[in-house]
Amino acid sequence: MSAAVTFPVLKAFAALLSYPDEALRAVLPEIHGIVDGERRLGRRERAALHALVATLAQGDLIDAQERYVALFDRGRATSLNLYEHVHGDSRDRGQAMIDLMQIYERAGLELSTRELPDHLPVLLEFLSTRSWDEVREMLADCAHLLRHIGNALLERHSPYAAVLAALLALVSEQGLDSVAELPTAEEKSLDEEWAEAPVLFGLGCGDARDGASTAKPLHFVRRPV
Repeated sequence: MSAAVTFPVLKAFAALLSYPDEALRAVLPEIHGIVDGERRLGRRERAALHALVATLAQGDLIDAQERYVALFDRGRATSLNLYEHVHGDSRDRGQAMIDLMQIYERAGLELSTRELPDHLPVLLEFLSTRSWDEVREMLADCAHLLRHIGNALLERHSPYAAVLAALLALVSEQGLDSVAELPTAEEKSLDEEWAEAPVLFGLGCGDARDGASTAKPLHFVRRPV
């Protein structure tokens, strides 16, 4: 059983930063609608996200997966494992991840994925179930890391930078260094040929426990009582 989704836009962002598969293309119209309906985002952020969504609907999936791995799994600057940017491979990172896992467990959730607890899509899906105060506090605490990753993506002309820029805007934090260079639906970079998908997304989006939705949880299940 998954947790109730309080902020669908964060669950959408978690999907947009997850390894691509066919599940994404089935829910792209829903993601588009969620972005459109998020009033905390400005016109610029929504336009860049719409451009990303449009890009992800196109292209060969295998190519998209190869590009995703090359971008996020083969370089530290764009790694989505947040504590890697702070602690590298030191022992401190292990303790920080234990502390983060305990936060998830206290909320009654446990990971149903092989991803590490500091993986940004994992954190975003967790936050999608929390209060706005908790969302704002945790995203503000890691804003410097989101900005670092987003700037590295901008340097690579990657449309994924739109998600990091949107996260910062969502909690009124300083944006990316070159936010004006975010691609829009009218200005697409070469990287916008990429495709990306959520793994077992879960948009439906009121309560992910609702059996009427065909969507499935992304990273968490409710801990057994």
